Amino acid sequence: MPQRPSISVFIIARDEADRIGAAIDSVSIFADEVIVIDSGSRDETCAVAEARGARVLYNPWPGYGPQKRFGEDACTNDWLFNLDADEAVTPELAAEILKLRDSGRMTDCAFWQVAIRDVFAHESRPAPWAYGYIQIRLYDRRAGRFSESSVHDTVRPPKDARLARLKGAMSHRSIRSVAFQVEKMNRYSTMQADDLEQRGRRLARWRIPGEFPLAFLKAYVLRRYALYGWWGLVIATNYAYSRFLRVAKAYERELLARTRKNSQT
Repeated sequence: MPQRPSISVFIIARDEADRIGAAIDSVSIFADEVIVIDSGSRDETCAVAEARGARVLYNPWPGYGPQKRFGEDACTNDWLFNLDADEAVTPELAAEILKLRDSGRMTDCAFWQVAIRDVFAHESRPAPWAYGYIQIRLYDRRAGRFSESSVHDTVRPPKDARLARLKGAMSHRSIRSVAFQVEKMNRYSTMQADDLEQRGRRLARWRIPGEFPLAFLKAYVLRRYALYGWWGLVIATNYAYSRFLRVAKAYERELLARTRKNSQT
């Protein structure tokens, strides 16, 4: 009988009392431990997590990558599953992971990718056409870990690593409301501008007029937001504006840096 590896689940969170319970419940059938890394919640996030059996740790916010690496270090097992507080494993995916682990076949590959699909506040599950992206979420930390980037929180496997794909999906409830989305994209675009500045990367000037219309077309057509009707128009516009904000803030920093340089000469 193949050895049954244990799985640690870790979740980073802040002010997620309304969503973290569903995240923890969704992994209950295969998680041997659940760890929540809280960065200073002002609501009942910690109480909700502890009531569901999770171990809650506090760590001041250092950025996405560093916070997830803190979570990796806090886990007692080498096999890890990561999800965010606004995500949930579908029952089909949970059953698939349980079967994979108990059969011993999980260790055949160190990195397992998962499709993560959008679910909006008025929906109970992802639409058949829901936009999604694929990330490594089930993995052996001895083979690869999350990057240290404060903005790009992705697992970095070695160049020659073999990746496998799970059939089930995760639900992603990233938008509580339009008001919440506006605050989030303002905050996140600032972090993206910080990252660009730290890396010394300068965006092309054509992106100032071009970013919004191109991003809108990408969302409305390629991400199939048009199929949501009027709601699709709303979320495609918000997506395009979030992309424009990143460009605008990066350009603003260039202007300010130029002004400081000229004042010193």
